Amino acid sequence: MNPMNLADLNARDRDGFVEALGWIFEASPWVAERAWAHRPFASLEALHQAMIDVVQEASEPEQLALLRAHPDLGTRARISDASTGEQRGAGLDRLDVAEYERLQRLNGEYRRRFEFPFLFAIKGSTKDDVLTALEVRVGRSRDEELAEALRQVFRIAGFRLEDVLRGSSGTTG
Repeated sequence: MNPMNLADLNARDRDGFVEALGWIFEASPWVAERAWAHRPFASLEALHQAMIDVVQEASEPEQLALLRAHPDLGTRARISDASTGEQRGAGLDRLDVAEYERLQRLNGEYRRRFEFPFLFAIKGSTKDDVLTALEVRVGRSRDEELAEALRQVFRIAGFRLEDVLRGSSGTTG
């Protein structure tokens, strides 16, 4: 992906903005579409916060659809290029058989309990960090876990925005 700068994003029409950033929140271009109305963004952080605000102001069914758009961690199914790279970075593409089975069992238990996939911003984490967090979080209440899953999605989006804007100073210049 070619890095772009904030001035370029601020200058784009809605379709161009959504084309550039619609993938930041997994398979949920509506986040970028709604955030576009808050341009111009003075910084990467302001853009990220606008996108977070859009999700926080969305209905619970929209939030759940956003969460459900994410793949299960460690899946071997077809997933987005962004998710593939993120999971590879944490070693989830190199699980041994026992680790894979544990991850699949916990993912299944988590999904049955909460009706959305376990979400974890894995950048900078190891497979052990992921498995430990999954074991802890599967025992939480639905409200706690919905809030935590959204926090993790916001972190993932922040990492993705940083990658998109790499090479820019993060300002309008």
